[in-house]
Amino acid sequence: MTKAFCFKHVLSFNNPSGTSRGVLNQKTSWFIVVKNEKKIGIGECSLIEGLSPDPMESYEETLNYTCENIHLGFDVISKKLESYPSILFGLESAFLSLNSISPFSIFPSDFTNHKDNIPINGLVWMGDKAFMRSQVIEKINSGFDCIKIKIGAIDFNTELELLKNIRREFSEKDIEIRVDANGAFNYAEALKNLSLLYKLKIHSIEQPIMPNQWEKMSLLCEKSPIDIALDEELINVSSLKQKEMILSIKPKYIILKPSLIGGLKKAEDWIDLAEKNDIKWWATSALESNVGLNIIAQWVYQKSSSMKQGLGTGKLYSNNIASPNYIKKGCLYHNPKIKWNMNFFKEFV
Repeated sequence: MTKAFCFKHVLSFNNPSGTSRGVLNQKTSWFIVVKNEKKIGIGECSLIEGLSPDPMESYEETLNYTCENIHLGFDVISKKLESYPSILFGLESAFLSLNSISPFSIFPSDFTNHKDNIPINGLVWMGDKAFMRSQVIEKINSGFDCIKIKIGAIDFNTELELLKNIRREFSEKDIEIRVDANGAFNYAEALKNLSLLYKLKIHSIEQPIMPNQWEKMSLLCEKSPIDIALDEELINVSSLKQKEMILSIKPKYIILKPSLIGGLKKAEDWIDLAEKNDIKWWATSALESNVGLNIIAQWVYQKSSSMKQGLGTGKLYSNNIASPNYIKKGCLYHNPKIKWNMNFFKEFV
């Protein structure tokens, strides 16, 4: 007989992490553990305050419903979870984990066998000028040749000066710079800011204006000298018609966060549509613990994407779950000789 349990874990950031939505010190994840007579499966439901669309007033009730009705199977339960993308991803992950050779080896490959790696970008959080510069230097010294810098929380001119200083030290050949505005600009200022960023050889900008302004975003994609990637724009979009409308904006890239769009299958639906429209993609974490990050990384690897992925968030927390994943010279590796900390789940194992 299949049973399921869920429990909450509050992840604590090693350092306050700034975005245009505010500063993060902690982040909540819930874990779903599915168990039968022989095996367990583990999935993570990752929530980001101010971004995750899941209705919080009924979140725990919905998680409990999911666990109490686990015997119905994923296909039946998932129909009740369309408004809860993080639970959909957690439940999907738990069933994939249950049906795998081990709870954390979901998509076996050269990556999980430590024969290959996943190129990733280094993430630079917002803060004052000195803090942001120190992060950039640390990432470059660690071997990253691509960094993503969060912008929009402090004065744009200050951020622009920081980017100018980076470019004075490191050319476009030395380091690829992506920026993520998280919708911080209004439409009137966006084109001006994008033109200024273009002079600094910026690779791309994620979500320059807030989502659901499709006409304005379409104009930006048409006129911007910098390639635009859609991120938050993909949240709460479920129907094929809506997805086709989003992609008609004609961004250069889309960003896939399984915790925010409802899981891996829904991410694959986006990929299929994007590739038909000559739109490239990469995946990023939604600040999951190593549990969620692990399944996303294994899934991404078997998709053979040519883009550097946004999966370098495993060391953000002081109380993360120890895992075989590690970062070296701008790449994510998985060493199966390093064991998972199963004590974290000992109550259910």
